[in-house]
Amino acid sequence: MSAKTKPKKTASAGRKTAVQGNSPVKRSSVKKEQAKKKVTANKSASRSADTQNTSQEKTRMGKDLLNASPIHLLHRAGQCAGDIFSDEMTSQSLTPRQYAVLLTVAENEGLSQTGLVERTGIDRSTLADIIRRMLKKGLINRKRTKEDARAYAVKLTAKGRRVLEAASPAASLADQRILDALPKSKRQDFLNSLQIIVENISQLESRSKK
Repeated sequence: MSAKTKPKKTASAGRKTAVQGNSPVKRSSVKKEQAKKKVTANKSASRSADTQNTSQEKTRMGKDLLNASPIHLLHRAGQCAGDIFSDEMTSQSLTPRQYAVLLTVAENEGLSQTGLVERTGIDRSTLADIIRRMLKKGLINRKRTKEDARAYAVKLTAKGRRVLEAASPAASLADQRILDALPKSKRQDFLNSLQIIVENISQLESRSKK
């Protein structure tokens, strides 16, 4: 009995398999999946752009708020002024407050430390520290006042006057450099505005303490 031969696959069967593998249903499924991925990618990109825009908006709003804050702007201006003063005052190594104390004492010989606080605006504890440092450097001397045994009258020593005279040109240059940042027509208005702020706020603080 002869062995049975396996039936050969016909060409039409192969074509049928190929057609099934590339059927309209499968092509449609692939297109849907590709479209879904594209939508997901677009959403992700949109969220990223929104996040970036929100961050930029918050940064811009933060800058706008700071630029509208007089406290912040005065602080920044004070930092700039301090840097300029230090840059000019290289030979004497004085701070703006130390220079202010020397100048005030020179213009008001025998002024008490309480008077220095009122005229310079420096708080008592800071002024006391400045006075101690200047005493050690031999720039000032002090003694009890006749009117009040608890108060000190402050005067410049000869060394203190020499230091003040040597430092004054540098201080003037620092002042001029600060004013040079403004148009000439606005410089006096700027100084007047600062003076008004100082005087009015000082008066309000004085009233609140009574």
